[in-house]
Amino acid sequence: MKFERFIAAKMIGERKSASSNTRPIIKIAIGGIAIGVAVMILSFAILTGFQNEIRQKVVGFGSHIQISSFDNAQGVDIHPISTNQDFYPAADSFRQVENIQVYASKPGILKTDDEILGIVFKGVGEDFNWKFFERNIEKGKVPRFGENRKDSILLSEHIADKMKLDVGDKIYVYFIRNEKPRPRRFYVSGIYKTGMGKFDELILLGDIKHVQSINGWDSTQVGGFEINLKDYEALQQTNDEVYNAIPYSLNANNIQEKYPDIFGWLELQDMNVVIIVILIILVSSINMTSALLIMILERTGMIGILKAMGSRNWSIRKIFLYNAVYLISVGVFWGNLIGIGIALLQEQFRFITLPEETYYISYVPVNLDISHILLLNFGTVALCTVMLIIPSMVITRISPVRAIKFD
Repeated sequence: MKFERFIAAKMIGERKSASSNTRPIIKIAIGGIAIGVAVMILSFAILTGFQNEIRQKVVGFGSHIQISSFDNAQGVDIHPISTNQDFYPAADSFRQVENIQVYASKPGILKTDDEILGIVFKGVGEDFNWKFFERNIEKGKVPRFGENRKDSILLSEHIADKMKLDVGDKIYVYFIRNEKPRPRRFYVSGIYKTGMGKFDELILLGDIKHVQSINGWDSTQVGGFEINLKDYEALQQTNDEVYNAIPYSLNANNIQEKYPDIFGWLELQDMNVVIIVILIILVSSINMTSALLIMILERTGMIGILKAMGSRNWSIRKIFLYNAVYLISVGVFWGNLIGIGIALLQEQFRFITLPEETYYISYVPVNLDISHILLLNFGTVALCTVMLIIPSMVITRISPVRAIKFD
């Protein structure tokens, strides 16, 4: 063992066993680092958890990529698209595609004996991926559509409460074609709740054959295609691949382009976490700088003796830096224990809640990513250590003669 590490180990052992004037300051420094690391872990866990939850909800309603006609407006499919496409029903040429499904949207008016409400009827087929709605079902069950047209629908809890509907109830939806009302009778198969007011207040899901019938389309004509991906990170790359593969008359938009306000809001959260991390590392470094200077002051006599015995300034500085790294590591350890512990408790019990109407989710979501945790740990230790190199230079200004006489 090098003598710098040997002396540093002795100093650490003495600090544990004997009383020291620096112990309160050191405890405060360690506590500050522990709290800082815990806050950083929780910040990243909450940020990524929140972003993942909101993304899943938006993608659940609109999929990752939508293929439609250039003439179709959002929520209104005017011109049909043929299902006789090279990319449908199998999309094997795209590596990240999980499934591709057809849809057709039609605005309508939901009417009961006492209430009336404007909605968008989203018609889907037997290839529709119901996983998202199965996770968010509140009552009943999701409908299943096959060759024969079915009159079951899935609507949100918001619409059900407003229209005073329950599972099994009969309702009428009025559509318009050629300036004439076209009523359709449906039965409520299930009620879902996602917390996304933008969609819950508007979207009603049913059999695509109803939209085809009302619009006068045949069974091979749809409003568009929706593509779900295996990995969200491949969104832009796959969108470019799809755009280059489809006919010139069709357009491909990803979910970020369709809802830029929601995804722009999510990206703003990244900046908040970056600011928090910078401030915490800065405060932790200042705490450790104070502790290091006090340790140097307390060991001034030892520094003078080591200099008198021929030790170089850098060797003596390394002794105190080893001490500082040890203290930082202790703080990081406790910070991990606190931060990960709170995150796991929140993930299990969801005791920290949120106003759903504001944040689209009723609890604080967490996502513990091991790569983020390792990066935070390494970055905290590395940056705090680097910032301590400058204050350790005070050792070079200590005179051996004065240091030995220092009391």
